[in-house]
Amino acid sequence: MKTNKYVEELNNKTVAELNEELVAAKKELFNLRFQNATNQLDNTSRIREVRKNIARIQTVITAKQKANA
Repeated sequence: MKTNKYVEELNNKTVAELNEELVAAKKELFNLRFQNATNQLDNTSRIREVRKNIARIQTVITAKQKANA
């Protein structure tokens, strides 16, 4: 259920806001990978979660662009 609410929030945002969120998520993923490489990351499942969120954001962006075309 938590995922559905997140996707609903994404659907309510504009493409520009989604692009900003995508950049932030990619930065977070980079930082998580860096922490993991240096053995500073405690919760490794967060990497998977962020990767899936990036995919969700990209899916919503693509759907919005196709709807406008």
